[in-house]
Amino acid sequence: MSERTTGEVVLAARNVAKSYGQVHALKGVNFDIHRGQVTTLFGENGAGKSTLMKILSGVIQPTTGQIVLDGQPVAFANANDARDRGISIIHQELSLAPNMSVRDNIFMGREIKGATGVDYAEEERQVRVLMEELEEEIDPLTPVEDLRLGQQQIVEIARALSVDSRILIMDEPTSALSASEVEVLFKVIRDLTARGVSIVYISHHLEEALTITDHAVVLRDGNMTAYAPRSEIDLDWIVRNMVGDNYDLGSPPETTVGNVALSIRNLSVPDMTGKDLVDGLNLDLRAGEIVCIYGLMGAGRTELLETVAGRLSASAGEIVLEGREISHLTIGDRIARGLALVPEDRQRDGLVQTMSVGQNLSLASIGRFTRGLFTSRRDERQLIDDSIRQVTVKTAGGHAPIGSLSGGNQQKVVIGKILATQPRVIMLDEPSRGIDIGAKAEVFRLLAEGARQGLAVIYSTSEVSECLSIAHRIIVMHKGRISAEFDSSVSKEKIMAASGESVAA
Repeated sequence: MSERTTGEVVLAARNVAKSYGQVHALKGVNFDIHRGQVTTLFGENGAGKSTLMKILSGVIQPTTGQIVLDGQPVAFANANDARDRGISIIHQELSLAPNMSVRDNIFMGREIKGATGVDYAEEERQVRVLMEELEEEIDPLTPVEDLRLGQQQIVEIARALSVDSRILIMDEPTSALSASEVEVLFKVIRDLTARGVSIVYISHHLEEALTITDHAVVLRDGNMTAYAPRSEIDLDWIVRNMVGDNYDLGSPPETTVGNVALSIRNLSVPDMTGKDLVDGLNLDLRAGEIVCIYGLMGAGRTELLETVAGRLSASAGEIVLEGREISHLTIGDRIARGLALVPEDRQRDGLVQTMSVGQNLSLASIGRFTRGLFTSRRDERQLIDDSIRQVTVKTAGGHAPIGSLSGGNQQKVVIGKILATQPRVIMLDEPSRGIDIGAKAEVFRLLAEGARQGLAVIYSTSEVSECLSIAHRIIVMHKGRISAEFDSSVSKEKIMAASGESVAA
């Protein structure tokens, strides 16, 4: 993207601070949003990015400092007040009502009124126009719970676009999108900025963000540590200012590879129409081995892992765990046998939002400290304390609400919960979705350490760089089949070509 002249500042934070008791989430931050340009905000989980954006969009109030809109100080009463002034936000974690239709989610709280009540026909027409703009074939009357995660993310984006805002804040908008969906979103962003709309873009996909930004700002521990126009930044600049000079996703650990722990034979998984999402797939995973499954959205990665875990049913094939066929077992029985899954959607499938950090960590291992009708609180506390220490969760303690943690620390709670079941095979579906590079490195460190202790690890990703970190073997999936298998010496270009992804010359 060619760099543009710095535009007029339409919204700004001036010396904004936010405290929660003794915790200082923001420490006197100054932040400018320019008319018709994209400002990208980088930072680790817990750096204060989402807190700052919630303040700018009226969701929460600053402890001290000032918000300036069009050169005038302003205090937003709430998010609706900010939205009425042209400021909208797409939150990192989806805030959709799963039992409601796409149409009703997009117009919830601002229904279009007609002579006889809500004009559902006009709402449906507008949703179809939005979906056409986003190049998604989603029926406006489809319940949100029937959509895959990436499509739900599209609905969240469509809801923000429907407000016709002049300032649009996007907090991790591409975390669940395919490469083609990201391209469409970037085209929409360019169309919006050409019309004078200002965009704030937050992403942990650093290289992706560099292709769309005009300015970059880095937050670290609640402070703004760096600012520069696009012409002065590159990937090293971002990483250095976020986490320092010692960042590394790791390399394949030296392990003793043992016997086959998990064997998948001729596995087929159909969709609702009978078409195979996974088609006659064969794969072996050994103790002490780390296998990465790479593929684009729709390749069948999630369906494969969820079927092995027992969440989906296969139409054919066998799943053998340490020599025993387990296709007939429930999810709970598979966990008891030593097979567990960290799901892609941590908010919906990995955590119970009404529970504390400790309750989430101990939930899957309740049998370890329950005797008959009685639970040993001491044993549960010991498990929770051990898990927090093992996966290095940054929290005030096991009693803290799960919602008080950053995305990266919530992901570590999900992984800690699974590790507490003492699995012999662990599967992780997009384990780094929506977490920063520092938290990502910690997650991969945990997996590498597990493999050194004999754990069999298989994880899926749609980021090529994650394939070339700790995996001993890389499996590429395309349209439900394994299209290629590589060792860790393979190039990014070969992986992408095998997935069906176009590679620039």
